[in-house]
Amino acid sequence: MAEPAARRVVPIRPGRAAQRQRGFTLVEVMVALVIIAISLTTMAVTMGRMLTNASTLRDRTFASWIAQNKIVEMRAAGTIPKTGITSGEIDYAESEWAWSATVSETGVENLFRVDVSISRPGVEGRIKSVTGFIGEPVAPGAGNRIWTQGMPGTGDTRS
Repeated sequence: MAEPAARRVVPIRPGRAAQRQRGFTLVEVMVALVIIAISLTTMAVTMGRMLTNASTLRDRTFASWIAQNKIVEMRAAGTIPKTGITSGEIDYAESEWAWSATVSETGVENLFRVDVSISRPGVEGRIKSVTGFIGEPVAPGAGNRIWTQGMPGTGDTRS
């Protein structure tokens, strides 16, 4: 059997090839750090904006609910509203809110327009405005009679 050929070990000579294999250069590390710093700053700014937007959307949603509730309260009172401006404050969702309701005529008899604006107490500018209409109050169920007049099975034979 033939003996395997002896391996010849070639020593690595110091030179350019050996220097390149040692690691990153200072310039490469600095460029990587700049890229990471810019990325982290951008992410922090974006997260801040997201938190601000979430807070704004929450406030606008609560303000819309408060305004709609005020209109429903006026309808549920069962009286014709008086034209003019009323205002007040309310504690809702562990926060203070200011509301202002403007009742105006529409040109249609016994139909009124109600504009409710919601803001924070002592702060200029409104968060949300909602418009609704209030008509002359009727007995419960009386508003549906006009749609069922003369229909069989309703007991109303008027035409």
